[in-house]
Amino acid sequence: MSPKYKRVLLKLSGESLMGEKQFGIDPQMLASYALQIKDLVDAGIQVAIVIGGGNIFRGLQAKDSGIERVQGDYMGMMATVINGMALQSALEKTGLYTRLISAIEMKQIAEPYIRRRAIRHLEKNRVVIFSAGTGSPYFTTDSAAALRANEINADVILKGTRVDGIYTADPEKDPTATRFDTLSFAKVISLGLSVMDMTAFTLCQENNLPIIVFDINDPENLKRIIQGESVGTLVE
Repeated sequence: MSPKYKRVLLKLSGESLMGEKQFGIDPQMLASYALQIKDLVDAGIQVAIVIGGGNIFRGLQAKDSGIERVQGDYMGMMATVINGMALQSALEKTGLYTRLISAIEMKQIAEPYIRRRAIRHLEKNRVVIFSAGTGSPYFTTDSAAALRANEINADVILKGTRVDGIYTADPEKDPTATRFDTLSFAKVISLGLSVMDMTAFTLCQENNLPIIVFDINDPENLKRIIQGESVGTLVE
């Protein structure tokens, strides 16, 4: 069966790398994600990744520590580069070719973001890891994911989370919460559901870029999504 999507952007949260730890990177989680991504590449899918930095530093927490907002946001971007380097290393251990691309220039460890070059890497079946967010403060890694996915003409954003889709309420707090299989962009807004921040969400809505929210901790989910199975919640 031919895959449903040809080019995807996978959005991972920094917290997802923590596993059972309180902060930092769990090597087991890193290895698990690397193997899941390898399955996609082996199936002929072009994969780009945006990863958050919340396991190391969150820009929004900076104000509590007396750090200025803009400075804190840049520190958060640096955290995403560290996660990107860790993921790059794990992917290369599986035999994949990768490119770490940073929105903030640091030529010793990452390529600068050049759209055409990034697309060319994908066409050559290299996994592209976009780090340092958009390169500007006040934007989240969700916004970076939406921006890069549109720029590289991805077919879909796959947003890996700890829950298996979008619910009427937080399923970890409300046992009566029910899951949606599909939602329209307008319905998400009218119900006030949080899928991504509004900047990111609006960018996807305006460009008709679908988002699938799914449980990344089930190692079979990514493969099932690519094969066209209904996994998680599809927003389109």
